[in-house]
Amino acid sequence: MFDSIGWGEIVVLALAALFIFGPERLPTLAKDAASGLKRVRAALAGVRAQVDESLGDEFAGLRDLDLRKYHPKTFIRSQLFEDDYDAPPVRRSTTGATAAGLVKASHEPDRPRDRAVPPPFDVDAT
Repeated sequence: MFDSIGWGEIVVLALAALFIFGPERLPTLAKDAASGLKRVRAALAGVRAQVDESLGDEFAGLRDLDLRKYHPKTFIRSQLFEDDYDAPPVRRSTTGATAAGLVKASHEPDRPRDRAVPPPFDVDAT
């Protein structure tokens, strides 16, 4: 729920509310906010049930629709980094190579790299 707000900001907001409203009115305001949130959730559940009832079975697949995959960042990442073919699964090692972002594909054998041959280098990547 609070993806963009950290714990520090929540503490600052709580202290500001304590100073603004005072310790006498703060508990009643918290109860009112909680009951208002419950009413909003109940209203949204009612609207969802009413929409499901009115649309019927022909739109039953929309209930299972995951809208997170249409987030712009996720959508662009999936379009750029997912291929049209089934790529072999990537095996992640438990060594420090994963921390550096170096991951070997599962089809590569486990063998040490030949130090006489320089690693692959892409001029356009730098």
